[in-house]
Amino acid sequence: MRSAVNDLLGAYDKLIMDPVHGGIPLYRHEIRVIDHPLFQRLRNICQNDILSLVFPGATHSRFLHSIGVMHVGTRMFRSMIDAYLREKQLSEKTDLSLSQLDAIDYLAKTIRLGCLLHDSGHSSFSHQFTQARRIRDLMSRPSRFDDLWEGVDYSVYHQSAPDELEHEHYSVRVAHEVLADIDIAAAGLDARDVIGIMETTDVQPSEAFCRHAQTFWGFIAGDDAHSGALSNADIPHLVMDLLSSIVSGEIDADRADYMLRDGFHSSVTIGGFNLDHLLSNLRFGWNVAEPWLGLAITQKGLGALEDFVYSRHQMYRKVYAHKTALGFDWLLREAINEVLEDRESFEWVDTCLSNMRYFAELTDNFFWEAFRKVARRDPRSFSRCIVDRIKLDHLDTREDLSAAGIADHSRWLAKELKLDPARVVTCSMRARFSNIQDNFNGIKVLVRDPIYRTRSLRKITDVSAFFSKFSDGTITHFYLQPTVTAPA
Repeated sequence: MRSAVNDLLGAYDKLIMDPVHGGIPLYRHEIRVIDHPLFQRLRNICQNDILSLVFPGATHSRFLHSIGVMHVGTRMFRSMIDAYLREKQLSEKTDLSLSQLDAIDYLAKTIRLGCLLHDSGHSSFSHQFTQARRIRDLMSRPSRFDDLWEGVDYSVYHQSAPDELEHEHYSVRVAHEVLADIDIAAAGLDARDVIGIMETTDVQPSEAFCRHAQTFWGFIAGDDAHSGALSNADIPHLVMDLLSSIVSGEIDADRADYMLRDGFHSSVTIGGFNLDHLLSNLRFGWNVAEPWLGLAITQKGLGALEDFVYSRHQMYRKVYAHKTALGFDWLLREAINEVLEDRESFEWVDTCLSNMRYFAELTDNFFWEAFRKVARRDPRSFSRCIVDRIKLDHLDTREDLSAAGIADHSRWLAKELKLDPARVVTCSMRARFSNIQDNFNGIKVLVRDPIYRTRSLRKITDVSAFFSKFSDGTITHFYLQPTVTAPA
């Protein structure tokens, strides 16, 4: 209990300096997680694959992003606790019991570790790695998942083996390995609870989590906690869903950090928003009739939320889907396919994707060296384009075309420009914003009644027309393949 009080008061064992958030405090068990080789590998994985070929400053790593997400996730949870206490004290004195302090501390530390490890399974070049054709084939091998968990009972986290692995599955595997190696139980935490708030998992919370969840629910919901509308079995899962939404949701610590970080390192202003204002207006929201427990925002905080959504929309359009950046992404995927044509490289990557002993060696550096090797051997290769920054010539951009529409436009460009159709290539990026219109996937607005001064939860699209302006969209760029890779 003394440790919980000290930690909640801000005691820490180490301070790491971050260019975006400033000083980020760390607890002793978090330092051991960060020092683990499977986490240290994130130092050598770029947050934005090869975006630095277009925005030179964007060389930041998954390592610092993960620590930043942990920091933002902590701020989100604590700001909601602080707001709750402030509002309760307006009408009555609120004294926290020792069991309530212990519950808040347990949930806060679980969030921190979930955020810290949420991206620990990313491989070389982050998202582009799994989009390469030969990598997708490797990730889809039938026994891949069983090989990855050999000797370990994965049913604790997954009900069944997935048909195709994504980086989230690897994050769960890495988190299990890291937390087992550092003996997380010694810190008073349970690995099941940490991994249970990460994506792709379906976990039965630990006895400690269930106990703390009951205490936390009673603390937050007040009279509603004893309304009888919820069974005791429902409450731990509702609390776990709440924590999951902080790690990965529409307004989550991940998006908040990468927008600020990517904008900062890319030297653009469109990724900026007022994080302090947004966090100060977040609240706990619940509805025992649904039942639902999640994030809510005050009406005066809608402006900060609108900035958050608009900034994300602009970052996709102006940075992530930049015509030159997507062209290099296309070349990168082809270069990865080239590297895997070499039998030795193929077998090594295959081994790294199946065995945690070697997974730490699968970083950007491995492929950069492989690209240089291929480029020396074949000056007409895609690898040469990556190494020497030979970009695709941009021909045109279209939005929201179907697959058939993309093919038709590609043929039309080739005909009008008198080009070999095989040399016209396309690269698309889909921006997903439909959840904004669909009740924002779990966040609601706290609306105050002007007469009785009571608050009620409303759908976000019922309160603000701003969010109805956004929908899913696809940006497709059309390019001419470089002459160095054209058929002789």
